[in-house]
Amino acid sequence: MGSRRVGVLLVVVSAFVFSTAGIFTKGIAVAAWDIIFWRGVSAAGFTLAYLAVRGTLVQEVRQFGGVALTVTLMMGAGTAAFIPAFKLTHVANVALIYGAAPFFAAALAWFWLRELPSRTVVLASVVAFGGVLLIFTSGLGGVALRGDLLALFMTLMMAGTMVVYRAYPQTTAALPAALSSVVLLPLAYWQGDPFAVAGDQLPWLILFGLIFAVASVTLSEGARRLPPAETALLSILEMPLAPLLAYVILAERASAQVITGGAIILIAVVWSQTRGKGH
Repeated sequence: MGSRRVGVLLVVVSAFVFSTAGIFTKGIAVAAWDIIFWRGVSAAGFTLAYLAVRGTLVQEVRQFGGVALTVTLMMGAGTAAFIPAFKLTHVANVALIYGAAPFFAAALAWFWLRELPSRTVVLASVVAFGGVLLIFTSGLGGVALRGDLLALFMTLMMAGTMVVYRAYPQTTAALPAALSSVVLLPLAYWQGDPFAVAGDQLPWLILFGLIFAVASVTLSEGARRLPPAETALLSILEMPLAPLLAYVILAERASAQVITGGAIILIAVVWSQTRGKGH
């Protein structure tokens, strides 16, 4: 399997796994900073254990440099916004705002790398943006402005991470994902009360951490193999999946416009992949 196909597969897996984040965040009766703390402990633990089992932990530590530190801080900042966003607004809002990621990633890649996305990716991004506009006209975009703004900030951080990995593909992937959780632990402890969390909630928080670890590593590894705009475009497969899961599991109803917009986005992503290599 070629490098690009591996990249596509990894980013798709990441999008599917990330789509469950809203379900965990809203389904767990724990404050946002307490979720960040315990999910961080779990995600870091699983990721570091994964590296140790693979025998690559020492290598990742040796390769960890200034670029990896930048990625770590960006991912940490994105996480700090991601979880509270779900608590303050609808799952659909967070997922839909993430639909802006291809445009941010493409703009950053052009400004920094002078890398222009293909016409296929540009056209698919425009179509996907049409789906986003359709969803926002349903009224969801006006709910809980603070949550929407946090989701927008998270989107910027993720788009930036994609571009950094494209610019420096040799940058380690798994260790920054683990450390992005670790750097938030002191702040999460200070802002929350993680050791007061009920025992029956801890297994769910640990599972959430495992899922986050899998999603972060697969996204980082996939981003190293694809242009930033294409990575972002594929990753917004999360957009139609997250509202669907929210409806099925949390009974958070999406309107016909939301469903239609999600379908448009999905079609755009699939079309962009069947048109060719996209770069």
